[in-house]
Amino acid sequence: MGADPRRYGRIRAVRVPAVLGTLALLLAGCASIPDSGDVEPVKASPPGESQVRVYAVPPRDKAEPDEIVDGFLEAMTSDDPDFAMARKYLTKRAAGWWQPEAGTTVLRVAPVPASPKDPSGADEPGLTYPLYGDRIADVDSSHAYEPDEPSAYNQSIRLVQQNAPSGGKEWRIDSLPQGLVLGESDFQRNYRSVNKYYFASGENWLVADPVYIRQRIDPTTRMDPVTQAVKVLLDGPTNWLEPVVDSPFPTGTALQKGTRSLEFDDRNALKVPLNGNAAKAGHAQCRKMAAQVLFTLRDLTSTPVGQVELLAGGSSLCVLGGAQAEEFAPDRISGRADNPYFIDDRGRLSLLSGGNGETVDRTRVIGPFGTGATKLGSVAVSRDEKHAAGISEGGEALFVSSILSNGELEGALVTSAGARPADRLSAPSWDGRGDLWVADRDPAKPRLLRFEDGAGTPRKVTVEGLDGARIEALRVSADGVRIALLLSKDGRTTLQIGRVERGASAAGPTVSVTELHAAAPQMETVTAVSWAGPSRLVVVGKEARGVQQVRYIQTDGSTSAASVLPGLNQVTAIAAAEDDRQPLVADSGEAGIVRLPTGANWQTMVEAGSSPVYPG
Repeated sequence: MGADPRRYGRIRAVRVPAVLGTLALLLAGCASIPDSGDVEPVKASPPGESQVRVYAVPPRDKAEPDEIVDGFLEAMTSDDPDFAMARKYLTKRAAGWWQPEAGTTVLRVAPVPASPKDPSGADEPGLTYPLYGDRIADVDSSHAYEPDEPSAYNQSIRLVQQNAPSGGKEWRIDSLPQGLVLGESDFQRNYRSVNKYYFASGENWLVADPVYIRQRIDPTTRMDPVTQAVKVLLDGPTNWLEPVVDSPFPTGTALQKGTRSLEFDDRNALKVPLNGNAAKAGHAQCRKMAAQVLFTLRDLTSTPVGQVELLAGGSSLCVLGGAQAEEFAPDRISGRADNPYFIDDRGRLSLLSGGNGETVDRTRVIGPFGTGATKLGSVAVSRDEKHAAGISEGGEALFVSSILSNGELEGALVTSAGARPADRLSAPSWDGRGDLWVADRDPAKPRLLRFEDGAGTPRKVTVEGLDGARIEALRVSADGVRIALLLSKDGRTTLQIGRVERGASAAGPTVSVTELHAAAPQMETVTAVSWAGPSRLVVVGKEARGVQQVRYIQTDGSTSAASVLPGLNQVTAIAAAEDDRQPLVADSGEAGIVRLPTGANWQTMVEAGSSPVYPG
């Protein structure tokens, strides 16, 4: 994406040739450095402008109170070191108290100051400017993003007069909200989402933990994005994920003091200097540490990371290459098929294959599910593609069968007594451990069930925080520690992400789902969901008074303007592969089973069928 050299914020902005950039800085509270174009006024940050730079300048002599407020709000959107220019709008007391790194409040649009309140009768002289906006998310000091349904933001900025160095009085801000307050477009321009990685508790595979770091140099730490990513990894997992993951880094491990920049060499290899605490790690432990760094940095490089070398006290601890790190990958199943499955118009499980050409092959799977003897309504294929789980056409029963060999269909693993198909069994889902999950939607006996290794007696899974909602659909992540749930309550279906916690009791292993959090609070209803990578979902739903959308959403609930996909009507099911190079596949009532290849529009694969799925 090329830079759009426009100025941001409430102060009038211009697009001017680069030779006028310095003049523009002198004329306005903040400005971007342009390189071409005509004069163009703007009043807010257009979405998706991550390459535009905003530069802050100090307040002019004897600036009016409105200018002080506007200039400070603008300065918060810049990359100014330690927000030094923003602090010039504050009194000495406020400048020492204000901590921009304490967190970020994200509003739908940039905060709007109202007219100052009448100071008459106040105990202290000054002006108070109310700040209004629609709050949509918060980013805490650990860089974790937490979305919320839009709610009123009501804070204020208070100005007082102080002695000016040149004599007389000047207005400065003496009271303000802690942290940063940014409009959504300014937030997206300044920050980017990065997955940091930790190991599933007691396991040998990695789990993605999305956080936000600065797009460029961090104003507070002065670290470049690569160094920021390593630092937040070493800081430990976010509070929500921490109970189900481990980090092999020895306690107290941090970057070597003074490290602000980490650079790849011409072989795309990186050396990471750590403090002396890291030297406590053995070789096998160090390899896992290096794998965490390597996977974390994959989001930041346009070419694959060649290798990572960890150092402590100047000495090499271990070296791990990109190919070697694959043994720790979040999706560990090798040999995944490139093609999705679906249920054909006769209720049989079939494989869909086809490259970029127009011809699509439909091949029924081997075994009972391919014969049509038991018509299927929904299906899930195990991640090793040896078995499939099928729900009977009416939703009453769950079966599991081989899709590699013929044989008789064994008895149902579980049945539902719901009166209607919508009140019976949901579509099933396999996790990366080989366990099978399904929800019984019977209003008289709603329950979430898990079958260890896809067989045996169903084990009920406790779900905390349902608050009377019913599970309509579910998808378990490849790492097995997160579950996406569609919950219905009061006529609305929402998307919630839960943490899968595993424990032990006298009766045996226990599994529960805890700390549900909304992943798409901006959507009034969600129709379908699928995992689309380590920390991303593809969701079908609509906002209040809106039309149906297909879009990508991070598991932390964050989105971007680019996440909305080409329109498609009457979508009832969506499927994505772990490999993002594979096309999305959907069930659209008007177009049949369709796919979305990269850079193209939706294409019909088969005109009649349902339940498209990738393994999982």
